[in-house]
Amino acid sequence: MTDAQTPEQPADPKTTHRFEAEVEQVLRLVIESLYSNREIFLRELLSNAADALDKLRFRAVTEPELATPGVDLGIRLIPDREAHTLTIWDTGVGMSREELVDNLGTIAKSGTRELAQKLKEAKESKGGALSLIGQFGVGFYSAFLVADQVEVISRPAGSSTEAHRWISEGKGSFTVEPAQRSEHGTSVVLHLGREHREFADPVRLRHLVERYSDYLSWPIELKTSKKEGDGYVEGFEKINEGSALWQRPRSEIDDEKAHELYHHLTGDWEKPLAWRAFKVEGVQEFAGMIFLPKKPPLSLWMPDAKHGMRLYVKRVFILDDAEQLLPRWLRFVRGVVDSEDLPLNVSRELLQDSRVTKTIKKQIVKQVLDALKDLAAEREEDYRTFWAGFGAVLKEALHMDPDQKDAIAPLLRFESSAAPGLTSLADAKARMKEGQKSIYYVLGESRRQVESSPHIEGLKARGYEVLYLTDPVDPFSITAITEFDGVPLASASDAGMSFEGAAEPVDAERESALDALRARFRIKLQDEVSEVRLSSRLTDSPLCLVIPEGGLMPHLERMLRAAQRDMPAQKRILELNPSHPLVESLRRLVEKGGADPKIDEWIEVLFDQAKIAEGSPIDDPARFNRRITALMVEASERLS
Repeated sequence: MTDAQTPEQPADPKTTHRFEAEVEQVLRLVIESLYSNREIFLRELLSNAADALDKLRFRAVTEPELATPGVDLGIRLIPDREAHTLTIWDTGVGMSREELVDNLGTIAKSGTRELAQKLKEAKESKGGALSLIGQFGVGFYSAFLVADQVEVISRPAGSSTEAHRWISEGKGSFTVEPAQRSEHGTSVVLHLGREHREFADPVRLRHLVERYSDYLSWPIELKTSKKEGDGYVEGFEKINEGSALWQRPRSEIDDEKAHELYHHLTGDWEKPLAWRAFKVEGVQEFAGMIFLPKKPPLSLWMPDAKHGMRLYVKRVFILDDAEQLLPRWLRFVRGVVDSEDLPLNVSRELLQDSRVTKTIKKQIVKQVLDALKDLAAEREEDYRTFWAGFGAVLKEALHMDPDQKDAIAPLLRFESSAAPGLTSLADAKARMKEGQKSIYYVLGESRRQVESSPHIEGLKARGYEVLYLTDPVDPFSITAITEFDGVPLASASDAGMSFEGAAEPVDAERESALDALRARFRIKLQDEVSEVRLSSRLTDSPLCLVIPEGGLMPHLERMLRAAQRDMPAQKRILELNPSHPLVESLRRLVEKGGADPKIDEWIEVLFDQAKIAEGSPIDDPARFNRRITALMVEASERLS
C-alpha cells in the first residue's frame, strides 16, 4: 500500500455546494452534544473505512474486475505533528464525485429533521445524543469534533484515474474538485484544531485503536518513524489484533471488547443490556454474537424497517441485515453471524430456503431467549428496562410463533392489581389465594380503564390478583397461553369465567321478578345482545357486557371492522348484578306492571354506560347526554 497523493490539480471544474439545510444544524448539535467525548471520532472513521473494505470484498465476488492486483486491502493512520493533521486512509470501495456530494453533503435519511429535533431534545440529557447519532448514519460528521477542516480524497474501485477531493470546514458549504490518488479507496484528512493536536500523537492513536477498534478484522497500520543510525526510517506497523471478535475464544472476549463491537455494528452509543458469544461445531459450523439494546431504535414499529443479523461467510461480509436469520418478533436484536457452510455468493432468496439458515436461526433464537432468561434472573432492574422498550415486541412471538410459548411465558411481565411495578406469571401463581383455580387477567386499552372495569369487581372483592393486559398485541398473544405451570389462565371478561364463593343466592320470588326484568332487557336490546343473565362477577356496578365463547375483545372487533366494513357486529352477553339497588328499583317497576316508558329509556342509558365502561363508543352520545341531564334534573327536583 502507498500513501495517498494529492499534487496540483488539473484544470477540471471545482464546484462549491451548500450543505443540505438541516445538515448544518445536525453538525452543530453533534459537536455541542459530544464535546466531552471527542475521541470517538476515530472509532467512527475507522468503522467507515472497515465498512468500505467489506463492501469492496463483497462486490468483488461478482465483480472480479474491482480487485486491483498488487493493492493490499487495509487501513492506515498517518499522523503529521508538524502539519497538525491526521489521515485515515483505506483501500476500500471508494466514492465517485456524485457519491461524495450525496453521501457527505446530505444525510441520506428521510428523518433528517427528526434527527435534528431528537438531538436538540437530547442535548441536556446525559448520553442522549450518543444513543441517537448512530441511528441516522451521521458518524462521519464526528470528524468535525476535532478538525477545523476536513478533506476527503476518494477514488472508486473500478475507475482507472478518476479521483476527487471533498473539502469543508463544516460551516455551511463544501467544495468538490478533481484530485489524484494512486489506489482505489478513501483518505480522510483532518486538519486538527489547536486544542485537539493530541490526536496526531502516535501513542495516543495506538491507545484509541486498542480501546475502540481492536476487533476490526481489517489490519490497521500506524505510520511510525524509527531512529536508525544518524537518521529516521519511516514505516507502518500493524496495531490492532485484526481477528474477528466472534471467532476468538470466549475467554478472550470481555465486556469492553463486546461493547465496542456492538457500537460498530449498530452505531448505538449506549452499552447493550446484555450480550452472548456462541460457536457451533459439527455438521454445520458457525459463530456469532448477539446483543440486546438498551433503548428501542426509532424504527422499531415501522412496518418496512430493516432488521436482522450482519452476515459473514468465512469472514467475508455478505449482508448487513439478514432478516432470514432472525424472526420478526426479535427484530430488536443486533448481532453478527459468520458461517462456514453458506456459499460466498449466497442471496437473500437462497438464505430463505437454506437448511443451514434454519439451523442458524434456531440457534440465534435459543441464544436470545437464554440471554433474556439470565437477564431476568440475575439483573431484575435491567430486565425491567428491556421489558419497557421491547416487551410488546417479544409478546408477538406468542401469536407469530406459538411453538415458542413455553420459552416465552416465563419472560412475560404484566402490571397487576396485587403489587406495584411489573409481575411475572410465576409471581402471580405464587400469590394465588387458597382455593383459587386460575390466574386471572383483564384486557383493555389502558391501565386506568382496566383498573375500574366492572369485570374484575368480584375477583378483587375475593382478594384475587388480576393481571392488566393493555398492549395492542395482548388480545392476539395471550390466547396462545391457556395455562402456566399447570394453572389455567382466564379472562375476566369471558362469558364462561367462573370462580368460587359466588354471591348469596337469589330467593325464588325475587328471581321470578328478575326473570321479568331480564325479559324486558332482552326485548329492548334484542339487536345488541345475545343473552341477558344474572352475574356473579359484579359487586359495585349494576351490569356489564361479557364476551361470548369465541368472541372478540371490543377494541379488537372495532379494529377489524374498520378494515373490513361489512363484518357483522358481534352481540355480547349482558350480565345484571342482582344485588345492585338500581337493578332492584327496576325490578320493582317491572313488578308493578312495567308500563312506565321510562324503563326502556333507563335500560338504554344503562346499556350505554356498560359500553363506556368497557371502552366502547356509544352510538348516539348526544342522546345519551340528554338522558343523563334529564335524570339529573329529575333527581334535583325531588331533592329540592
